[in-house]
Amino acid sequence: MRRAFVAACLLLASCSNIEKATPRPTTANSTVVSNPNDVDPIMRGTVASEAVLIGFEDVIVRGYGLVVGLSGTGSRAMPAEVRALLLQEIARRDVADTTTGMGISPERLLDSDDIAAVVIEGVIPAGATGNSKFDVRVYAVPGSGTTSLEGGRLWTADLRPGPLVAGSKQSSALADARGPIVINPFVTPGNVKRDNIDRLSGRILNGGRVAKDMPLKLRLATPSHTRAATLANAINSRFPREIGQRYDTAHGKNGDSIDITVPPTYQERTSEFAQLVRHTTLDVQNSEATASAVRRSLLAMPGAASAASWRWQAIGKKSLPMLQDLYTYPEDQPRMAAIEAGSRLDDPLCVNPMLEMAKNGETSIRLAAIRLMGKMGPNPAIDIGLRPLLDDGDLDIRLTTYEALRRRNDPLIRKLRVNGKFDLDLVPSDKPLVYASQTGAPRLAVFGEELNLKSPMAASIWNGRLIVKWEPEDAKALVFYRAPNATRAKVEQVNPSVAEFIAYLARKPDPTGLTSGLDLRYGETLSVLHELSRTGDLNADFRAEQDRILAEILRKEKEEKVEERPEFPPDTKAAASPKSLSPGRENSDDAGGAGLEGKPKAADTVPR
Repeated sequence: MRRAFVAACLLLASCSNIEKATPRPTTANSTVVSNPNDVDPIMRGTVASEAVLIGFEDVIVRGYGLVVGLSGTGSRAMPAEVRALLLQEIARRDVADTTTGMGISPERLLDSDDIAAVVIEGVIPAGATGNSKFDVRVYAVPGSGTTSLEGGRLWTADLRPGPLVAGSKQSSALADARGPIVINPFVTPGNVKRDNIDRLSGRILNGGRVAKDMPLKLRLATPSHTRAATLANAINSRFPREIGQRYDTAHGKNGDSIDITVPPTYQERTSEFAQLVRHTTLDVQNSEATASAVRRSLLAMPGAASAASWRWQAIGKKSLPMLQDLYTYPEDQPRMAAIEAGSRLDDPLCVNPMLEMAKNGETSIRLAAIRLMGKMGPNPAIDIGLRPLLDDGDLDIRLTTYEALRRRNDPLIRKLRVNGKFDLDLVPSDKPLVYASQTGAPRLAVFGEELNLKSPMAASIWNGRLIVKWEPEDAKALVFYRAPNATRAKVEQVNPSVAEFIAYLARKPDPTGLTSGLDLRYGETLSVLHELSRTGDLNADFRAEQDRILAEILRKEKEEKVEERPEFPPDTKAAASPKSLSPGRENSDDAGGAGLEGKPKAADTVPR
């Protein structure tokens, strides 16, 4: 039974971006939708039965760039073709004048050991809109003499789809990237207790910016103006135009295809939007009857649980009466299909069954229930029910509960903004932990309101540039810090609270002397915390979210060849790139699993 239950969850997670269709003979004068695609019976009468959603694929983009602000850890050595490309970019963007404040020549800038040539790569989410952000990965160009990217900042660089080639004509840029580099202290397996950090690679959180909307289309299996109008009407009825939306969600100019615009409320949930579009019912007048028919099909064919759940979600709240009694159904697959649909439709009646799932059962089921409740609307029962799980014995349960409560804006999670650099969350828990988010906006979380540094301690970091000492008889810890290239060190007393110490590391000192701080970047703050954890001076476990960028790139490269789409301009297609462009991946543990919603599981977000 347990295995079937887990299989039901994973089944609900599986989703395909492309539904292959067999072309049918054209019936120009048809007045009703007919000749459906070859789909499962439960999918008949949906958009997917008449059309294929194309263009809905993540796109890998890459480019060469220049990291500045290094303290002698960069290198002037780089391949000749990369140097020529960077010289062009420096001249085009006036990098030299901006970064130095003086009229230094591009050639002289590249001859400095304070810069490094790097490769940038990232994944643009399917259906992303212009100016939306995504994370990027940065690593030193192979063959250079760079020893560390820590503390550096990437100057604006263009990112293009397809193989990374310097010195030849490439496709148009789809995005650009810039920002401070964060070195991941957990890239190498098992390095929590020793200093073997890969300082030649890092990431820039939200450092990529999409240049223009990524096109989406529906290609009709049987071209027909009548069919196209029927599909567009069904989609626009389910997704009416929102404020700020320039076009209708579905708009077509012929009977062959329909252009799709992602509504503003779904721009951060494009995968969900695609599934809802595919499962949208064409008969917009009989929603209740359709929901009832889906229920009958599911009970007769439990293996169609994923499709049933999406069909109910696409119908909306009118489907709730048909699935509410399934929240406690004895069979696993129908019950999970109903619970997922009910939670996404924000039905309060599914909360108690989900809380029971979150507290008991196998870990995968518990994690799935917690994630779903984290996305539901305001409901005190959810907040109160999830809070005890912050003290759960399973680390993944604690972290997933924290993420869910944070997403729900539970006041139990105190959110602080540190010097405009990152968020610092204070989480009440009996199990001390420091957690670093490395996806999207930078964020640190401290579990344990009374968590202090270890005493006695004497930690030396960055070859003695930062020294932290705290004796049991002292009320405060003593900090010695010498900034790079500085001749004198500053000596200050700091509150030994871990949360206060983190804020002190990143805070910019007040010129009046009222506020002290070291003004470190987010990546540098992570480096300090990792070293204190390695030496046992943090007094708590330190965990960081795994690198999902590389995991997604590796996943994409394993997919079959990209399907040709003549209706799209060449610059919107991503091609597989040679693996030789990304040396060292075979030594990385940045592999992500798939959870209920196609994201890496919480169990895969922390190192082992």
